Order: sequence, then structure tokens, then C-alpha cells
Amino acid sequence: MNYREKIFTCLGHFPERTELGPVVVDEADCGTHIRQTVEYAVEPGERIAAYLLLPKGLTGKAPAIIASHQHNDEYDLGKSEPAGLAGNAMYHYGLDLCQRGYVVLCPDHLGFEARRPPEYKRVANNQLAGGGYERLLFCRYILHGSSLQAKYLSDLCRGVDLLQSLPDVDGERIGAIGHSLGAQETLWLAWYDDRIKAAAASCGFSQIRSILREGINHNFAMFTPGFLEYGDIADLICDLAPRPFLMSNGTGDPIFPPDGVDEIARAARRTYGEKGKADQFRSILFEGGHSFPNKVKEQAYDWMDWFLNTDK
Repeated sequence: MNYREKIFTCLGHFPERTELGPVVVDEADCGTHIRQTVEYAVEPGERIAAYLLLPKGLTGKAPAIIASHQHNDEYDLGKSEPAGLAGNAMYHYGLDLCQRGYVVLCPDHLGFEARRPPEYKRVANNQLAGGGYERLLFCRYILHGSSLQAKYLSDLCRGVDLLQSLPDVDGERIGAIGHSLGAQETLWLAWYDDRIKAAAASCGFSQIRSILREGINHNFAMFTPGFLEYGDIADLICDLAPRPFLMSNGTGDPIFPPDGVDEIARAARRTYGEKGKADQFRSILFEGGHSFPNKVKEQAYDWMDWFLNTDK
């Protein structure tokens, strides 16, 4: 087996595909853009709602972004944060990119915001709330020969399907962005789905061996069975090369060891260089913690513009 086939064995089974059946549930005029709540199928028997942000005054087909939300143990927040409706304005990157002319889809990951058990169930059984429910999901997928990462990936790919189906979207110019868990998922999506033409990941990973060495717990989707038998995160990014990929990390981020981040960046620079595409990988190291500061976001947005929103 080649590397990609080996990682597929780690991910396990993917959900069965089905017709999207998209429906616009509601729509709001937000001044600079239209925000729609769209509902679509991610697998047989499961439909989800996501926010679709549409810039006003579009002429022709626009580039598009799938914006993945962070974790931060804030299970009540999901799609609402990147869409600019709640949470920390630092992480309103979906809204920011819409205001730069992108059609942006902001979905919930399973276990967050609208994709949690109903409140009465969470109150009656605290194992169905927050991290308890995330743990239950992880165990359920593992027991059925899959993984939470495979589920997240499958759902995100359905989001890409939705973007490609829209008349206002140029299906050849789709990118991905995210912070923390969202950055982890941005990496996996870019690696898995070559429809993602450029990606930007903020504070989403270090080498997993470095994380384990320091005894740091993380989201359950990070733990894909057998993954370390075939390498580490650096190998995933090197296998993604030469598609454009930007990663940013804070020097004081307590959950991603800096030596592992450096190891990833050095390996990626070498691989992209060997492929003659050194300019299509960038690692930004900034002074600060686990965050996505404005000066870094601007570089990430410029990255998207360079590869998706120009004639280059």
C-alpha cells in the first residue's frame, strides 16, 4: 500500500453518500452580505444545517471557502462563531472572508451547537453533554470500524459538494480555513479532497508524538487508530504537497509543542521545494499563544486571495 492507502485504513469506513437535497431554511440581509441557513444531507437519515454567507453584488462566479470552527470545549458554539454571530471576534474568519468577496459555508462539526443531543437529554444524562458526548461519539465510530475523523471528513466533503452545486460559486476555486480543531480539520480536508485548492490552518497541530510526549489531551478526532504506524502530521502535509497550504502557530501555544511544529514546517518546506513549489507552503510563527491575531489573519486572507481570488 502507498501512504494514502495506509491512512485510509486508519480512518476506517466512511458514511454512505446520499443526495444532498439542499433547502434554504431562512435568510437574513446582513448589510454587506446575505446569510442563509441551509439544510442538506450528509448521509442517509442525517441532515444538518449550516450558515451560507453570500456577498452582495456578485458578478459572475465567486471563489468559495469552507470555514471550520474551533473546539475550545465550547460545545454550544460551532458554525455561529466563524459566521460572526457569536463567540470571539478573532474567530469570525468566515464573515471576514465573505466581506472580501468569498461565498462561505460554515457548518457544525458533529457534537457542536445544533449537532448535540436535545437539551432535555443533556440535562437528564450529563454523559450526553460536552466532552462526554464527544467521547461517546469517538467510541461509537471506533466500534463500528470507522473514526470520528472519518465522520468529520465525510461531512466536510458534503459541504464542498454543496458549494460546488451553487450557481454563484466557481467550483474550481474552493478553499478551506480554520482555527484549532478547525485547523486540524482544514488540514485533513485539504489532504483528502483535491477540490480544496488552497488552505490556511491556524494553531491546529504539532507532531502527535510531541503532543503525547508532553501528556497533552486533545479532541477525539485527532486520535485516528494506527496513524502513528505510518508517520505523523508532517507526513500528511508532505503528502498534500504541492497544493497551497499555510500554517500559523504561536510561540507560546501551550497545547502544540513548538519542536513538533518546527519539525512539520521543516519537512514541508523540503518537500514543497523538491516539487518546485516552495512558494506554495508557508509557516507563520508569531509571538503569542493559541490564537489567530489580526496580523496573521490578514496574511491568511491574502494567501487565499493569491491562490483563489486572482487570475494567477
